[in-house]
Amino acid sequence: MRTKNFPSNASMRMQCGAAAVELAFLIIVMMFIIAGIIEFGRVFWYADALTKATRDGARLMSSWPVASLNSSGVGTAQSIAATAANAARVSPNLDVATNVLVECLGPSPGFSVVGCVDGTAPANVRVSITGFNIAIGAMVPFIKVYGGGFGNIPLSPYTTMRYMN
Repeated sequence: MRTKNFPSNASMRMQCGAAAVELAFLIIVMMFIIAGIIEFGRVFWYADALTKATRDGARLMSSWPVASLNSSGVGTAQSIAATAANAARVSPNLDVATNVLVECLGPSPGFSVVGCVDGTAPANVRVSITGFNIAIGAMVPFIKVYGGGFGNIPLSPYTTMRYMN
């Protein structure tokens, strides 16, 4: 009669140790994958928030009265875009003077910049975000410990709309 070969206690303990080491490697890899998902999700969230902010500013500017287009329309559109982006909690916060640009444009296909002048209706308006960088790896604590992140990605969304007034 044959007996079955069951592993000994020593053999089972060695297997448990090997499984623990494999689990440790797997957890490290999974943490980096999850960190990448979180960070790239944050980049897409910021890009969407900034695009929506430029859309809000361009929508306001496209229907602003032509009599005060430059004197009050440009500043109000900049303020609306910066407020919308900052309300979406982008980091760093947008500054109206340095990060939001409002331009009056000529007709398509060239869309040349003609300048916003009170009393003169442009063909199109453009609101854009400039000088905004997002640091990849900034929100994941264990990436900061091992080197500080992966660099900056510049985001520069813009929206161009036809002037309707």
